[in-house]
Amino acid sequence: MKTSIRRTLKITGAAALTAVLLAAGAAAATAHVTVDPSVTKEGGFTKLTFSVPNESATAKTSRLEVKLPTETPLTSVSVKPIDGWKAQVITTDLPKPVEVQGTTVTKAPTSVVWTADSAHQIGQNEFQTFTISVGRLPVAGTTVVLPAAQGYTDGTTVNWADTEVADHDHSAATSSATASTAPTGAEPSHPAPSFLTTAAESDAAHTRTAAAAAEAAPAAPVAAASSSNGGDTAGWFGLAAGLIGLATGGTALARSRPVRNN
Repeated sequence: MKTSIRRTLKITGAAALTAVLLAAGAAAATAHVTVDPSVTKEGGFTKLTFSVPNESATAKTSRLEVKLPTETPLTSVSVKPIDGWKAQVITTDLPKPVEVQGTTVTKAPTSVVWTADSAHQIGQNEFQTFTISVGRLPVAGTTVVLPAAQGYTDGTTVNWADTEVADHDHSAATSSATASTAPTGAEPSHPAPSFLTTAAESDAAHTRTAAAAAEAAPAAPVAAASSSNGGDTAGWFGLAAGLIGLATGGTALARSRPVRNN
């Protein structure tokens, strides 16, 4: 009996430990630096929000650097302020001139660096979001890769710069800044934040969408149209007709009553 109880306790303990390890592994696998664009349409502006979790059990995150593409540069970059964090947009010469919206660009913002004071560093089980406004976005089908370097208070740096390469060929262009490439078909351990640009809606498509929405909308009840004078005249005619009918009815009723002889 005691042997059976011990065996049961060992199995239960092992199962519990396995569950904890799996949960820890899942949490570590999903705790990546990611980017969430508010808009992805080509030629437009967008807000890019980077989510940065702290993954160290002993140190805090005190610095973040996001590299911007140079092949399809974002010529307009502004930073949303964060309490306790100092932001710097770094502009440098491009490796080669690039045509952007019909203009030859030789210089552009190539990175954004955030540095925290001691009171606002990202601690254990914490995360912070960093938002920038950028534009204009490159042509539809471009994968914009934004490698990030996460610095810790113990001096270590984690580079989120790996790009995933699928087994099939990519037809879309790739715009990256110092990103490394993982083996074909492999899941990168430190994926670089990225997003794909989409086509802008044409004026004709916008018109068709609006027309379809109007056609699908339920028809509103149509009120009778009349001028103020016309409405008043119709009202008076109706009232007169009612009075005449009432008088006629009264006369008919009076005639139908029998006459009493005193």
